[in-house]
Amino acid sequence: MLLEPFEFGFFVRAIIAACLVGGLCGLMGVYIVLRGMSYIGHGLSHAIFGGAVVSWIMSINFFVGATLWGFLSALLIAWTTRKNPIGSDAAIGIITTASFALGIAIISRSQSFTRDFEASLWGSVLGVDNEELIAIAVVAAIVAIVFFVAYKLFLFATFDPDVAQFYGVPTAWVDTLFSLLLAGTIVVSMQVLGVTMIAAAVVIPPIVARLLTDSFRKMALLSTGIGVICAVAGIYISYFVDVSSGASVVLISATLFVAVLAWSKIRSRWPGSTQSAASLSQLPRESGGAID
Repeated sequence: MLLEPFEFGFFVRAIIAACLVGGLCGLMGVYIVLRGMSYIGHGLSHAIFGGAVVSWIMSINFFVGATLWGFLSALLIAWTTRKNPIGSDAAIGIITTASFALGIAIISRSQSFTRDFEASLWGSVLGVDNEELIAIAVVAAIVAIVFFVAYKLFLFATFDPDVAQFYGVPTAWVDTLFSLLLAGTIVVSMQVLGVTMIAAAVVIPPIVARLLTDSFRKMALLSTGIGVICAVAGIYISYFVDVSSGASVVLISATLFVAVLAWSKIRSRWPGSTQSAASLSQLPRESGGAID
């Protein structure tokens, strides 16, 4: 009975998609959390939803249109923050909610988009087809290759962007590339997790990993692994209990977070134990020591 779902091709595709998306979100989430940009994952997912609707209206390929829309939204947020005396959280809130509202307004005028609209909002991983699976695999491969090749650039730009720029690191280009990778990640994750759940899938795995280690490399590996495990477990459970795949993945992740947080609190009270002195807010500012 436990292996019954694997007899169906759509479930096998769903598990593969969940592995790729979970690992992808976990890896991207490390840089997002350490940069203090947790809100941007939530915001861009809403902005890209608006782009997906516009792409549908204009008969443009979903992946191309939504990715470009998300990329432009990220650049607009960065430009607004640099050119005006407002915080990044305010810029994210204004731009992304306006884009999301545009998508809702268009949908309210058309009934034929209803099913796709619901899948994009709540996630429907069991409906992933071969084209979407290929798109997820391509984005995952690109992200993995980019971070492997430009690992030191992203690391330097994440922990100390001012010093990185002084030493000649093209931080503007690094940030632009990161925005494009994040937009692509969110686009391919929409069908699996849904717009409303992507932010949690991006943020929770790296935070859990941070509670377990002070090492940047280990944090990246742990976050990727945790993302994969939570995604696969969530999809598997959602098949039997008949709930939204995105909600199931996030609930599994949240449960794991609570368990690890409780364990870390208990561990800190053990005689002779040493609690990490670095907090999530301090980690990006450190150089050397426990960070490798």
